[in-house]
Amino acid sequence: MAVASAPGKIIVLGEHAVVFGQPALALAINLRISCRVRPSKGFLLNGTSLSERTHPYIFSSVQRAWPGGPLDIETSSGFPTGSGMGSSAAVTVACLAALSSAVGKGMEEKDIASQAFEVESQVQGRASPIDTSVSTHGRGILVASKPGEGFLWHIQKDTREWFVHHCEVPQLSFVVGYTGINAPTGPLVAKVKRYSDHTTFARDIIKEIGQLTVEGVRRLRANDVQGLGELMTRDHKLLAILGVSHPRLDKLVQASLPYSYGAKMTGAGGGGSMIALTDSPEKVAQAIRMKGGTPFLVRTGEPGVRIDQG
Repeated sequence: MAVASAPGKIIVLGEHAVVFGQPALALAINLRISCRVRPSKGFLLNGTSLSERTHPYIFSSVQRAWPGGPLDIETSSGFPTGSGMGSSAAVTVACLAALSSAVGKGMEEKDIASQAFEVESQVQGRASPIDTSVSTHGRGILVASKPGEGFLWHIQKDTREWFVHHCEVPQLSFVVGYTGINAPTGPLVAKVKRYSDHTTFARDIIKEIGQLTVEGVRRLRANDVQGLGELMTRDHKLLAILGVSHPRLDKLVQASLPYSYGAKMTGAGGGGSMIALTDSPEKVAQAIRMKGGTPFLVRTGEPGVRIDQG
């Protein structure tokens, strides 16, 4: 038997634009998904037959990384699926790490991140490596178009390439507000691509999001929470123009702003979650509840994928 776990994440700046080669900043959070694998008479996931249609991330992970016989796989999660906190990446990374441990292989971060990105690309059709990389590495990462300080690894897909960097993260207080709407990533990414393919306006917005991210990294490193929060709020407005926000997300963002440095959607959008950077997490959490959302008070600086037992 082998057990591994991986953290969820919040994207502070740069979602959607990162798919087009722009930089993005993501932080691991203290909500995790675990995966246990052990020999079995048939391939099972949480007591039911493993199926590509209903369990695409786990199915693809097993196809890629498991050379042995049938497995009984169990997963448990500290946060909702489709919530914008990287559940598909975390379960994929945790599964790949557990499979690696089960066959007695060492767990190389770069290999896990690369395999997990290929799984997400296969399932979603078009993806970036940001979720899988931060779930693997933990703490904070910057994905950029060229290598720089703190370079970790390089990932390439067709004509696109990303350089993943370690990013030091000060202790920050975020509240995640979950709308309760499960929003799959793939269709939203495809929607932005169609928009970008047909209008220079959309491409200009994507570039501006990239510029905000570069400035945001500077503010983060300087521990300028006021400046970082302002950039987050601006980023939310740009993402809304791209059509990936949702009325419930906008409502939770607006409710959080009086008690926050800044707030925005996080992840693919279309529902899912928003985040608020704040020194008053309980006030933000209450504001989110009053608008019908579910708040999660999260810590940053969470370690990445780990073997929990074997």
